[in-house]
Parts: sequence; structure tokens; C-alpha cells
Amino acid sequence: MAGCGLLPARWIPFMFVCFPAKNETLADGRGFVSVRPGILMTKKHNRPVCNRVQPVLAPARWMESCANTECSLHQLAPYIGKIKSSIAGELVERYSKPGDVVADPFAGGGTIPLEAALRGRRAFGADISPYAGILSRAKLLPPRSLDAALDLAERALQEAAELPAPDLRKVPAWVRSFFHPATLRETLSFAAVCRRPSNEFLMACLLGILHHQRPGFLSYPSSHLVPYLRDRKYPRKRFPEMYAYRELRPRFLAKIHRSYKRFIEPLPTAVVGFEGSPVQQLALPGRIGALITSPPYMNALDYGRDNRLRLWFIEPGLVDTVDNDVTQRRQAFIDAMTSLAEKVELALRPQGYCVFVVGEEVRRSFDAHPSDAVIAIMAQRARSLRLTDVLIDKIPDVRRTRRQCRGVKTEHVLIFQRN
Repeated sequence: MAGCGLLPARWIPFMFVCFPAKNETLADGRGFVSVRPGILMTKKHNRPVCNRVQPVLAPARWMESCANTECSLHQLAPYIGKIKSSIAGELVERYSKPGDVVADPFAGGGTIPLEAALRGRRAFGADISPYAGILSRAKLLPPRSLDAALDLAERALQEAAELPAPDLRKVPAWVRSFFHPATLRETLSFAAVCRRPSNEFLMACLLGILHHQRPGFLSYPSSHLVPYLRDRKYPRKRFPEMYAYRELRPRFLAKIHRSYKRFIEPLPTAVVGFEGSPVQQLALPGRIGALITSPPYMNALDYGRDNRLRLWFIEPGLVDTVDNDVTQRRQAFIDAMTSLAEKVELALRPQGYCVFVVGEEVRRSFDAHPSDAVIAIMAQRARSLRLTDVLIDKIPDVRRTRRQCRGVKTEHVLIFQRN
């Protein structure tokens, strides 16, 4: 959609004027804290392009961990940059109604669709990433009980054991470097079974134990979220036990048990579907009650590189082809958001909400926060929606993808409502 006519060839930068003075806060009665009013202006013409809004700081409770209280399906496998389930659940509760179709076109790890399904909404998700598709489908349509999941796992493990032993010479050296040869053979055979249709839950659990330094994982000592070996911190001579054979079966069954620790079943009738397509090719499911989504962090994350080992086990050819262009180029981000705004204009029900959780990027491809571009695009391509609220959420170090990450420091939650 380059040259779509929405923005000038040299994109006019916008700035979101929102500078709280010291000690200038005021409770607004909704559990948020108000700061000085802001307004979106163009630098070139100094004219407003949206209604005046009252920016608010996100609730302090968003800083709290939900790891020990959330539905354990959220923890099937890690996903870089995913929204916290407690935040997703709160947005679903506040900006949709029971029975609404809640759509997330950048579903990622499936957090928003799962929270929607658990809260009596009808969930629809989409994402171009195959890893995102596996995680989302696994969370939305899991086996209905622990016993059913264990039975499914046992049958898959037996099928894998009956397959011919894989030839490790055909495996790239960088993949072999993560595993004991015997562990790798078992994992390759089991992955072949998991790739079969309707086995997304098994594949998601396998990907969830693929790499880490803890004993319950399959790899040599490595990081959990982004795959890199930690052989300097754990040298083989000093920690030989960390480089020994790790049997797949007990680790995989233990993972199944953990996945059902706080299990809440999303009803099959609560799932509208999931599409593995870019937003430009996406068909939203008729009339939707709300669209709640977190677009990929522009220029801050590399989803293909950071998931490369898991992608290789999903399908070896994916490693070189899966990058989401939306994260890399300004024009791709604008094109994707323009297409989405046009779809929302047609699909959102009257009085329905559209919520974007937009990560700030510091390596500037934009001259301002990407949320400024989202607001401008919505003002021009979704004219029946108006910006009603902006929440500003500072991201603490505990929620960052990498230690000392400087890429994303705040998120802007933009709430639009259809007139």
C-alpha cells in the first residue's frame, strides 16, 4: 500500500503533548490518575487532528505480577513482547460485553484471545507468525482435562518412538549445538508427530521446554526467551551434568502437568477462529464488538531472530522467511495500520471500542511515538471512531524482554469508540 495517499511522501511527524508537572496528579474516579491534558498536533501546521483527551497513567496494579494467579495456559511457552494477561483481561472486561466478538489481529502469544474466551466473549485472533498461530490455537482449543492431555501426550510419545531415528547430519550445526545428540533425536521425532494437524497443544508444550538451563528443559544451558547458549557462565568442565542426556518423556509429561495447574477451559463455542495471515489480507468475522490488540513493537524486537530455534522445530524452512516487516520499516507499519483502520471502520458495531497497545520505540524510525501515527491514521481512515482515552504505562525492567533493554520504555494504550 505504499503511496496510498493517506500521508505525504515525507511523513509529517506528529507529537503527543503530554507533560505532567511535578506533583500535578488528580484522581479521576476510575482507578486511574490524571495528568495534564494533551492534544495531538502537527508540527507543520500546529493544528489538532483529534479531539482533546485527558491522558491518564495506567493503574498501579498493572505493575504487579500475575504469574502465580493467571490461567496456566498463558504459560505454555514464552512469547517475546507479549502483553500481561492481567492487563489484557482488564481491557477485555472494560471495553467489551459478554457475547461480543473480540478480535485481535496481532495476536502474538494468544493472550488477548484467551482472556476474551475466558471472560465470556467470542475470541478471534490472527497473526502472520507460525509460532503465534500454534500458541494461540493451543490456548484456545486445549484438551479438556489433564487426563485427556496426558492420554494425548502418551500416544504421541509412542508414535514418535516408533519412527526411524533421524539423521543428525541433516540438522544445521547451530541447532545441534543446543542439545545432547540423544536428546535431539528424541525431540526431532516427537516434533514430527506434533506437526500433524490438530496437535498444536502438543507442539506448544514442546516449544515451552525446548531451551533453558533448568533441569526440566531439553537443551544445554541457554536462555529461555531468546535462544543463546550460556556456556561461558556454565562451562562444560565445571558443570558436566548440564551437558548430559536429558530424556524427553518425563520432562514433557511434567510440562503437561504444569499447564493444568490453574486450568480454566475456554469453551469451544467461545472461539470464533484464528487466521495465519497479515492484517492486509485479513477478513474480520462480520460485526465485531471490540478490537483489542498490541501491534508489533516497531524497531525494538526481531520476532524471527528471537524465536529462531522454536521456528526451526515448527518447520526448518521458517527460520529464514518469517520476519514480520511491520517491526522493521516505518512504511510497513503505516500500511498495516491503515489497512486495519479501514477494516475496523466497516466491522465495528455502534458504540464498540477499538484499543491499541502501542510500544514506544527509541531507535527512531519515526520522529515521534508510533502511537501518533496510529491516531492520525484512525482519524483519517476510521472517521466514525473518536479517541476517548489514552493510558500511559511505564514498563518496569521485570516486564522487558532483555535485561537493560532500552528499546521499549512505555506503552500508550489508545482507546477509540465508534460514534
